[in-house]
Amino acid sequence: MNSIKLDDVDHQILDILIENTRVPFTDISKRLLISAGTVHVRVKKMEEAGIIKGSSLNLDYVKLGYSFIAYVGIFLDKTSQTQNVLDALTAIPFVTVAHITTGKFNIFCKVRARDTSHAKSIIFSIDDVDGVARTETMISMEESINDKRRLMHHIFNELD
Repeated sequence: MNSIKLDDVDHQILDILIENTRVPFTDISKRLLISAGTVHVRVKKMEEAGIIKGSSLNLDYVKLGYSFIAYVGIFLDKTSQTQNVLDALTAIPFVTVAHITTGKFNIFCKVRARDTSHAKSIIFSIDDVDGVARTETMISMEESINDKRRLMHHIFNELD
């Protein structure tokens, strides 16, 4: 992986893109008083260095009918079954995130569902995966913090 030093302009470009990945380079250039070509070159360099990895789309899951979030801790029969269980979880579209973890759980997942009844069926399908000994579920009452910018600014300050 290429290593590049990020300057203030790079930080500002990333700040704008984190807020909205669909902002045209011309709009970024107008806000930062630099050319669109400069924005393009800098973004390309950050992509090549692996700092920018694609872009993402933020959906309003509540408006789409998926307001229920649960976190499921998975205990495995054997840790050697981890990959098989992860493969099975990938086949469950409502499991949106899965982490291999240390501590209490072997795997920790985020599940999106329409309601409690739907969540129950998803959790039961996780329980039925070969290799899963048992699960523990926590229901999210509210996503209170979801702010990538604060971490990004902290990282930038550490780099300076």
